[in-house]
Amino acid sequence: MITVYGLKNCDTCRKALAWLQQEKIAYRFVDLRADGIARADIARFAKAVGIEKLLNKASTTWRGLADDEKSLPDEAAAIALMEKHPALIKRPVFDMGKTVIAGFRDAEKAAVRAAKA
Repeated sequence: MITVYGLKNCDTCRKALAWLQQEKIAYRFVDLRADGIARADIARFAKAVGIEKLLNKASTTWRGLADDEKSLPDEAAAIALMEKHPALIKRPVFDMGKTVIAGFRDAEKAAVRAAKA
């Protein structure tokens, strides 16, 4: 079963969940705000997809941060910031154990299908 990390009010997450149902792929949803996320999981996601892809710099949350918060000297600082502000995590994140996919474009959909095949 896939664990999908996202936000319940995120349009992209809702589309992803509807797509998973349509594809008949079983999933469990974790709301990043309501349920939280462990720093170890964020670090694992960053290692799998890359910190640049995982850190959503296009988000409203990112734009609302002070400039000193945005100056991230290393990956550990970025992970700590995403733990503090889970909305900074690129959504959705599909966690399939050994495979982690972040985002919901055609390439990510194909990767989820391939990983579940």
